[in-house]
Amino acid sequence: MKKLYLFDSFALIYRAYFAFQKNPLMNSKGQNVSAITGFLNTIWEIKTKYNPTHYAIVFDAPAQTDRQAEHDFYKANRQETPDDIVWSVPYIKDIIRAMNMPVVELAGYEADDLIGTLAVKAAAEGVECYIVSPDKDLGQVASDKIFIHKPPFMGKPAEVLGVEELNKKWEIKDPKQIIDILGLWGDAVDNIPGVKGIGEKGAKMLIRQFGSIENIYENINEVKGAIKDKLIEHKEMAMISKQLATIIVDAPVDWIEDDYILKEFNKEKLTEIFAELEFKTLGKKIIGDSYDKTATPTTTPAKSSVAANINQTSLFGETTADENDALSEESTNVQHHLGKIFPTQNINIF
Repeated sequence: MKKLYLFDSFALIYRAYFAFQKNPLMNSKGQNVSAITGFLNTIWEIKTKYNPTHYAIVFDAPAQTDRQAEHDFYKANRQETPDDIVWSVPYIKDIIRAMNMPVVELAGYEADDLIGTLAVKAAAEGVECYIVSPDKDLGQVASDKIFIHKPPFMGKPAEVLGVEELNKKWEIKDPKQIIDILGLWGDAVDNIPGVKGIGEKGAKMLIRQFGSIENIYENINEVKGAIKDKLIEHKEMAMISKQLATIIVDAPVDWIEDDYILKEFNKEKLTEIFAELEFKTLGKKIIGDSYDKTATPTTTPAKSSVAANINQTSLFGETTADENDALSEESTNVQHHLGKIFPTQNINIF
C-alpha cells in the first residue's frame, strides 16, 4: 500500500519549540535547537514507525493569501515569530533537502490548502494519505483514504483519526461539516469570528439539526429564542467565517507520484549540518554509527549541549513536566505565533 505523509511544518515546529520553552535545548554556542530537534524527531518517528512511501513537508509562504486580502482581520491576531524559530527554519529546510524529502510551499496559499490539495489528488489515485498536524481544521478533508495523524504529546500515543473518529469527536455525519461548525463557533487561532454568542456546544447542536449553515438560514424560523436573533444579526459573518474556515483542495500544486518518493539521504551534507548544530545523538540516529567517525563539530560541546543530546527523543514516550505544560496549550496557542519568516518564493517543490 502506498502511503503519503503530509507534514504541517509550522504547526509542528511551533509545537516542538513551545514543548521545551521552559527548558530549551541549547548547544554550546548558545543556539536554541529545540524547534529543529523536535521537528526532526517527529519526521524520524513517522519514518521508522510507519514506513511511508511518500512524503511532503509543507510550509506556509509569507505572501498574502486571498483570504487575507479580502478580510484584513483574518489571522490579524498573530504575534511576531520568535527569533529562535526564525533562525531554526532555514536549518530545518536544509536538513530536509539533504534528506531528499520534498519541501512544498506556494506564494499566496496556506500550508493547509497545499496539504488538502495534495491529499485529495493522491487519494484519488489510491494512495493512503496521513496529515501530520495537531490542528483541528484539517479534519474537514478526511475521507476513506485521508486520515489525520496527531503526534504524541503529554505522554499519550499518536492518534490517527479517520472519518468515523472525526464524526464521533465532532458529533457530525460528515467531516466536511467541521467547516460549518467553525463557521458558527469561530476559530480563535485564525481569528475567524463566527457568530457572536454561539460556542462549540451550540454550533454542534445546530449542525446536527440542520446539517449546514446554509440550511439553518433556509429554515431560520425553526430556530427559537436568542440563538435565532444572534444568527439573524450575524448572518453575513457566519457566511464569511465558513468561507475562511474552508480549506482549498484545488490549489495549483501537482501530485506527481515520483516527486514525493523518499530518495537516498545526502549523508555528507547531513553530517555537515548536524556537526555544526552539535547533534550527536540525533546524527547517529538518522545517519548511523558512521556519523561519529565523520562529524567534526566546530566547537567542543559544553554542558548545555549535553542536555540537548540526552533529551533529543523526549517528545516521544513520556514527557517532562515542562513539556506537559507547553503541549497542553498547543491546540490554542501554537498558531498564534506564526509570522513572516522568508522572502516570497513562487515555487512548489524544491
